Amino acid sequence: MPSTGIVKYHVKLSFDVDGLVEKADIIGAIFGQTEGLLGPEMNLNELQKVSKVGRIEVNTTATSTQTNGDALLPMSTDITTAALIAAAIESIDKVGPFVAHFKLEAIDDVRSAKKKEIVDRAKAIVQKWSTKTISEGEEMLKDVSEGGTGKLTTFGREKLACGSGVSDSPWIILVEGRADVINLLRAGFDNALAIEGARIDESIKELCNSKSKVVAFLDGDRAGGFILKELKAMVNIDVIHRAPEGVEVEELTPQQIADILKETAEDMKKETAKPILKDPKDEPIANMAKKVYENLNESLEAVALDDGLNELFKVPVSEVVGKLSTGSGIKYLVLDGIITQRLIDAARQAGIECVIGHRIANLKNTDGLVLKTFTDLGVA
Repeated sequence: MPSTGIVKYHVKLSFDVDGLVEKADIIGAIFGQTEGLLGPEMNLNELQKVSKVGRIEVNTTATSTQTNGDALLPMSTDITTAALIAAAIESIDKVGPFVAHFKLEAIDDVRSAKKKEIVDRAKAIVQKWSTKTISEGEEMLKDVSEGGTGKLTTFGREKLACGSGVSDSPWIILVEGRADVINLLRAGFDNALAIEGARIDESIKELCNSKSKVVAFLDGDRAGGFILKELKAMVNIDVIHRAPEGVEVEELTPQQIADILKETAEDMKKETAKPILKDPKDEPIANMAKKVYENLNESLEAVALDDGLNELFKVPVSEVVGKLSTGSGIKYLVLDGIITQRLIDAARQAGIECVIGHRIANLKNTDGLVLKTFTDLGVA
């Protein structure tokens, strides 16, 4: 496509010709037999001159009597023009002297695919940045205490070092010392508790008994083996992880910690994946959201459903407010985005009953609408 054109759509067609033809014959038929059908403003030659249509790509395979293949037209027009061009090409019934049939296979929105690539890349950047090794010392302690995935705090009368998520997490990681807790915080785990050589009292035993899984993560030296024996004698250990031989947990990089704990963390996610609904009336909404979520997540789109859960439309989140109107029959609006006051105002006027999104902004008035997040419903 010329440098001035930005591809929006890929129009993909298949064809079969009852005879042996070349790529040039196919391209000639596309240009020649669509010329004048839709008016001069939609002539393919003219559209190419103004960078609205790119170079047409054709692939062919031939047998002894027939030619089959596919064609791709990159277009920077609106979707209506792309559809008209596709329909015009489908009307082609001959290539040279041979009978031919063209069929539209798809019109792909290149921008949607690019948006997903951008989101996936952004996630990869965040993951890499969050697990990147940072320098030791006071700067590290300051970073951990002031932000990140959790904070360094203490537990029990012995004031044992731990992550701020120890109480709320469904599982706990027992480590040897304060530096180990800090290192796990850097790797994104805020549910570690340091034994620090102290005798395990009843409060720690009760804490471990309240968890669905107790994990021991110890140094890869001889001392770590002795500590493990002591732990087993005092609490029930479900999973044991050790640093590589001769290496201490505090010496591991965040990525090494993430790799060692990956399987256990994934198992815990599966165990806690079932939705915990505060209100039984949420269950049908959660079931609906779960069905929609798989195809909607990371799409930056919104989908409208009627009372029978039939899809009424699906549009980019940026366009959804303009699509809402009175009498449209929308009952549920589910979006891959944030529920804003502007959206709520439009949804109320359209008679929508329930709006579901990833997050709810600070709202002044919800006007009785049911607002849920995917997390509330146990979907995400």
